[in-house]
This record gives sequence, structure tokens and C-alpha cells, in this order.
Amino acid sequence: MLKICRRKAIVGAILTLASATLWRKIMTDTKSSKERMPILFIGHGSPMNAIEKNEFTESLSKLSSALPRPKAVLMISAHWETEGTWVTGMNNPKTIHDFYGFPKPLFDVQYPAPGDSSLAIDISSSVRDFKIEIDKNNWGLDHGTWSVLRHIYPEADVPVIQLSLDKTKSIEYHFELGQKIKYLRDNGVMIIGSGNIVHNLGELNWGENAKPHEWAIEFDEWVKGKLVERNFNSLVTDPLKSREGKLSIPTLEHYLPLLYVLGASGKDDKLLFDYEGIQNSSISMRCLRLT
Repeated sequence: MLKICRRKAIVGAILTLASATLWRKIMTDTKSSKERMPILFIGHGSPMNAIEKNEFTESLSKLSSALPRPKAVLMISAHWETEGTWVTGMNNPKTIHDFYGFPKPLFDVQYPAPGDSSLAIDISSSVRDFKIEIDKNNWGLDHGTWSVLRHIYPEADVPVIQLSLDKTKSIEYHFELGQKIKYLRDNGVMIIGSGNIVHNLGELNWGENAKPHEWAIEFDEWVKGKLVERNFNSLVTDPLKSREGKLSIPTLEHYLPLLYVLGASGKDDKLLFDYEGIQNSSISMRCLRLT
């Protein structure tokens, strides 16, 4: 019996390795060019942006024509916090409506993008020094993912997987993990972080033309300045050292996706700001691209 169990374990390990190897070969063989995929950070804001037409959502719709078509998208959403790091490994991820109190049309939205189990296996087996588990049943695509992608890829025809945020780890951990997944860019995978640089729900103003808080403007501009300077180290070590930073980041989950994108960047990447502005007084909608 022990021999049978060992044999099954060995066979499983071989199949896992074979699947990851096959994924790398497919990505290499089918890649149309040597072009490195751009990486994006999207300030997603209210879930209602998924179904509303405004300046922000129109800027997302324009992105699809400005971006090369990826083989797959790896999303890091503020809305999947876990203990340990996980990557979705199901081939048909469900659309998760992880919010409440919004109108029925928002709950009716489905985003039936396929998953990519082979890509999940590749990430889990290739990223060294970071244990990444594969989630085959529990999660799917939360609104931090589909509310953004339904504007960029409205046909839901690009495979999408999500990487979770380990809430037990330091800010530095998330930046360093971003560095480890940088290799995906050369294999046709687009990395997108979805969160908000300023995200303070306790200071929201639901007025249609709500004036941004001064501290929100100041912190958003501070981040922009560090991005332009390419002083990413300060964005890792210093965001909570000021009053403006503490008000803008009362909890880390919406800020952390930015660090994955910065970690996956290269020295030669060009920085572009696709959108900037503050909604509801305390939500920065800044979107950026490194390409």
C-alpha cells in the first residue's frame, strides 16, 4: 500500500511538471513576437464602474486598442486576501459578486472568461522562495478583476487567473513577489494590479461632484512623483510615514497591487498615466502603465 501511495505521488509530481513545461512550450511556440507584455495598475473604485459609462470607464475601453493582445492575464486584486499566497487554477472561474447594497443590474453581470490551469501550475512551480498554492474550487474572478476587464476585454475571451494577497506578509514581501513573476511578461502574460492608491471608505462623500480631500490629493501626487522619479523603494518603505499616507491607506489591500506591478517592471519600461482623478473625495482612480 505504501508503495502504491508513493507511486501515485511520483506520478502526480511528474504530471504537474509536465503540465508546466507544456505551458511554457506553448507560450514560446505561439508567441507572435518578442515583445514584452506591458504591466498595468488600475484604480478600480466603486463596483458601479463596472456598469457605468463615465470618463474613467471610457479610458479603460480605449486601452484594449492600445495594448498588445496577451495569451493570458494575471490579475492581482485588492479583493482576494488570504493566509498564504494562492493562484486560481480552475479552467472556468466563476464571477464573484463580493459586495452588497448595490442595484440588481450589477449583480446580474457575468464575466465568463476562461481560466488557465497550466499557467497556474507554471507559476506555482517556477517561482522560487515563495510558496504559491493552487486554488481549484474556492475563488474565481472578484469585482476587482471583472469590473475592470469587462471594459478592456468585453468579449471575455482572454484567459484570466488571479493571484491572492497574503495578508500575513510585509509590504516588502509583495514587492519582492512582483519581481519573481516578472518572467511572465516575456511569455505573453499581462500582469494587472487592481486596487486604489488612495482608498479610505470612512471618508467617502457620495455627492456627484464631491470635492477631493486635500490629504488625498497630496498623497496621490506624492505617489505620482515617486513613480516619475522611479523611486520605487520609497513607495515600498515610506507610504505610511506621513499623515496623508496613513489617511490614504488605512488598510493595505488596495495599495499592495501597485507593488506587484512595480516589482515586475524593468529599467527600460516607459511610464504612462492612463487616467488620474479622485472619486467620492477619498478614492484615487489613478491608472498607470509600464511598457
